[in-house]
Amino acid sequence: MADIFKEDNFDQEVLQSDIPVLVDFYADWCSPCKMMAPIVEEIGEEYKGKVKVGKLNIDDNMKIAQKYNIMTIPTLTVFKNGEPVQSFSGVRSKDDLRNMIDNA
Repeated sequence: MADIFKEDNFDQEVLQSDIPVLVDFYADWCSPCKMMAPIVEEIGEEYKGKVKVGKLNIDDNMKIAQKYNIMTIPTLTVFKNGEPVQSFSGVRSKDDLRNMIDNA
């Protein structure tokens, strides 16, 4: 199960993490986000202990979404050492997501 990131835990869980973090920026009403959800969950299991995987609802956490210029959802971003290093928007394959994480 993916972690849930919010404004009150984002700094600690994402920016201060010792391992890379994959953040799924989503909204409950977003159909493409729902399509990506099972893939994100599977990636979380595959990379357990190597990459932290979590979701951030942009409607509930607008400040963070604005800070990282999230204009399209789903947007999946890998953070490493507190900085976004890889990102893509839209529905992609599990292999695309793996490649993004591995390249980060």
